[in-house]
Amino acid sequence: MSLAKSIFAEFESQAPITRKFLERLPEDKLTWKPHVKSMSAGQLALHLARVPGGVVRFVQQNPQQAPDFANVPQPASVREVLTTYDESIATVRTLLPQFDDASMQETWRMLRGDTELLAIPRAQFIRDIMLNHWYQHRGQFSVYLRLLNVAVPATWGPSADEQPSFPPKTQAA
Repeated sequence: MSLAKSIFAEFESQAPITRKFLERLPEDKLTWKPHVKSMSAGQLALHLARVPGGVVRFVQQNPQQAPDFANVPQPASVREVLTTYDESIATVRTLLPQFDDASMQETWRMLRGDTELLAIPRAQFIRDIMLNHWYQHRGQFSVYLRLLNVAVPATWGPSADEQPSFPPKTQAA
């Protein structure tokens, strides 16, 4: 299996789970923050929605200028978050499979001006940011949901509120 297909398979298994988290954000809690230094629930949800497609678009160019993370937009509605998510997922489905192993193994560089900030294989950046970074923020969002008294979806295993959706293994005789 190619590197892109391997990452894509993991992405496809996790995309519906992340959508469950986003769907559970109460409309009236978009601006709620657990702490003054935290992103609002809406900002974090929108970030979760934007990460996959944003990362795959970002690595198209090599080298690439580092983004400015100073301005995290506040969504107006949960519908905006979900629409952004659907567009992000479609972007990954279109662009990620186009990478061959040579382009995934290519040293990809991120710059700030003329200063190189990062030089790693493109596949590693995609895994680190599109997947691992995404999971980290999904975990953060689960705490937001818990603090808002919203049922937290199961992920790889059960949450305190529900069991995972994969079927249980049957015992061999």
